[in-house]
Amino acid sequence: MTPPLPLSVLILLISASAFIPSAAAKSTIEPCSNSGACSALVGYTLYTDLKVSEVASLFSVDPISLLLANAIDISYPDVENHILPSQLFLKIPISCSCVDGIRKSSSVTYKTRPSDTLVLISSAVYGGLVSADQIKEANPSAQLSDPSVIPVATQLNIPLHCTCFNNSDNNLPAVYLSYVVKNVDTLAAIAGRYATTLSDLMNVNSLGSVEIEEEDILAIPLSACASNFPATSADYGLVVPNGSYAITASHCVQCSCGPSSRNLYCMPASMAVSCSSMQCRTSNLMIGNKTLQQTSGGCNVNSCDYIGFINGTIATTLSTSLQPRCPGVQQFPQLVAPPTTLPDTDFSPVPSPTSGPGGIPSTTNPGSSMAPSSNSIGFPPVGAPAGSISGSSSSDACSLVNSFTYFPITLALGLLGKLALSISL
Repeated sequence: MTPPLPLSVLILLISASAFIPSAAAKSTIEPCSNSGACSALVGYTLYTDLKVSEVASLFSVDPISLLLANAIDISYPDVENHILPSQLFLKIPISCSCVDGIRKSSSVTYKTRPSDTLVLISSAVYGGLVSADQIKEANPSAQLSDPSVIPVATQLNIPLHCTCFNNSDNNLPAVYLSYVVKNVDTLAAIAGRYATTLSDLMNVNSLGSVEIEEEDILAIPLSACASNFPATSADYGLVVPNGSYAITASHCVQCSCGPSSRNLYCMPASMAVSCSSMQCRTSNLMIGNKTLQQTSGGCNVNSCDYIGFINGTIATTLSTSLQPRCPGVQQFPQLVAPPTTLPDTDFSPVPSPTSGPGGIPSTTNPGSSMAPSSNSIGFPPVGAPAGSISGSSSSDACSLVNSFTYFPITLALGLLGKLALSISL
């Protein structure tokens, strides 16, 4: 009878196997060559109860912009300090920049707290929207030699994944949402939830099949309304996703993209206090106002339109057109009250990954059929510039990368196995 392995050898084998890394999550990467930024969204699931202002601070965004991007009513008293429930899914508006030839956020910062580690910050605080390695790479001057011990109050840049693709999908206005795949997600369910198609998602993300894995990051095109402001405007390139709002012009102007609409509609914001004139010259109309006159030849429409925030001034223009019929009542996205509980709808967030101690999401990191993080160029969305999946190489190349990654550990386990065998003999 073969004698059992000594306890010390068993402990050594178990300890070594615990350090085998899981395959890296995959994400869609958009190469870029200019310094311009675009409007983008990241999908974020709250890891604990947080105030609106706390969530906004995590992503360095305006609390009112955060609420309006999710069609949450901002007229409630002290709405910035409203407490949002854990596991609530939000769309966070960010500016997507071109950094080192790749689209990512460049304005998100985080100040470390006691017990913070890079893994905790990436997987729990930012919900897998960025990896620990990416945070470390983005902060070469920070004291991160030991990612498990970070000095308190260290200021970190957080390079979140985002994509622009010219704010276009199939030659129509779009805003791209960076979405972290949950363990119960399927590509078909995600397509249905965000009113797109399997083929569009596969095209945008350069997918060779419908297989996706937990913690992959997908770029999801959302139908939107685009502005046509001049390049001199501070809000040049404003694009608002369908069914939501945006605040601009120093909180003076609120723009919306109504249900199934492609036309951006702007009007004075409900919270406007000290603003420049919003009235069109030679008219008594304010931005968003219009007059209609039905004639035998059609409908004469006069409207006062917002055309950007230029040199600190709200720019307007009075437009006149003859249309076949008079337009109907302006349709607005439905506003919801600041949530205190999770919504019970088909569009509520799917369950989060299994929680670890203290309610922190688990940091497992399985692989995906999406290609791994390298530099190959994939197929761009229709009507958009060339993009890539991070590492859209062949499965053989993926296996090669993974083999080199695991080689030192495999060798160590092999030697330990031989040691155990020699001891047992």
